[in-house]
Amino acid sequence: MVSPSRTLVIGIAGGIASGKSAVSTLVAGERGRVVVADRIAREVLHSPEVVAQVAAHFGPDCIGADGLPDREALAARVFADPAARETLEGWIHPRVRANISAELADAAAAGVPVVVLDVPLLFENDAQHGLVALCDAILFVEAPLPERDARAVANRGWQAGEVARREAAQLPLSEKRDRATHVVRNSGTPEDLKDEVARVLAELGAD
Repeated sequence: MVSPSRTLVIGIAGGIASGKSAVSTLVAGERGRVVVADRIAREVLHSPEVVAQVAAHFGPDCIGADGLPDREALAARVFADPAARETLEGWIHPRVRANISAELADAAAAGVPVVVLDVPLLFENDAQHGLVALCDAILFVEAPLPERDARAVANRGWQAGEVARREAAQLPLSEKRDRATHVVRNSGTPEDLKDEVARVLAELGAD
């Protein structure tokens, strides 16, 4: 993928439930765009080609009443079977990467000033997608673990301690912070977060 020449590309990193989506929206503002990898992955999973592959390979138990893959049933299958997970990711990830590339190219062609990449595991999966090199800046969204855990319990229905458990399998947050170009602190009010994002955008000359 080639970095757009007239568009500032900003990657977002940070811990689980740190507020990455909120920061992405603030950074993009009214004139920018947010490329949400999770949205693209859902669209790919629901595409006719992938639906047919899931039905043929995993069987009807992984297809819901709406005719689309049952995400919970599918997740239960693939996370218990590394080979099955690799198969599913082999269908989805190349299409997601292609769609992200297309969205970046479209934004550049349209003269969009800022594109924000809201991509989970931006650093961890960089060997496959190569997005880090396309970023003009990477913002690390920082929030204390107790606050993030409380958010996950309240907003996602997770059990207490689940954030730490999942992050144990990821790149340490300290390393993500060190590899980012800027830090956005999200431990205050929504207005505080707006001020933090405004500060970073000013530093980037994108305010």
